[in-house]
Amino acid sequence: MKAIYTIALAISLLVVSCGKKETTNNNNKPTVAVKVSKVTANDTNPFITASGKVAATNSAELSTRMMGYVTNIHVKVGDKVNKGQLLISINNSDLQAKKAQVEANIIKAQAGFSSAEKDYNRFKNLFEQNSASQKEFDDITVHYNVAKANLEATKQLRNEINSQFAYTNIRAPFSGVVTNKFIDKGAMANPGMPLISVEGKGGFEVTALVPESEISQIKKILRLM
Repeated sequence: MKAIYTIALAISLLVVSCGKKETTNNNNKPTVAVKVSKVTANDTNPFITASGKVAATNSAELSTRMMGYVTNIHVKVGDKVNKGQLLISINNSDLQAKKAQVEANIIKAQAGFSSAEKDYNRFKNLFEQNSASQKEFDDITVHYNVAKANLEATKQLRNEINSQFAYTNIRAPFSGVVTNKFIDKGAMANPGMPLISVEGKGGFEVTALVPESEISQIKKILRLM
């Protein structure tokens, strides 16, 4: 029994000894140096983060002042266009009818003015020869002026109608690219309604929401990332 106790004690001492040796090895590992920096506000950061919209500096949404059906769309989104190129055609039958009526009125007004002009010249000569009274000459003069004004008014109306034809033919205001189309062939175009958009060559501009506290940091030459 004494021998058994001696062996058990020896084993216990061996286990304790091994445990101590392992602990000693762990404590001998090299220490890793850690550098700790204090968190501070960075007032020298040159960047500002903001949400915004990027758009071409030369862009346009084209519309018409006339109501009518779209008879043809001559371009597609992404097409390159030149200044003055026809983009959209709108039915102009009403304008054609108005123009025909005005042309007929001009012919009538021209005939009335020609007759009044002849009478005016004839009575003017008679008045200068004392062969016509002042009242007769005044009446002829009024008739002549009315006929002249009527002719000028009908011609002006024709000019206004001709200018309205420009709103039935939507053309590119500058060279660029078609970026969007808001209407289809056969649809009704209303005054002021966007029909098509075009962007020209050139730079871009950014519209962004910037906090008031950071507005002073923005300069004209600030580079965008």
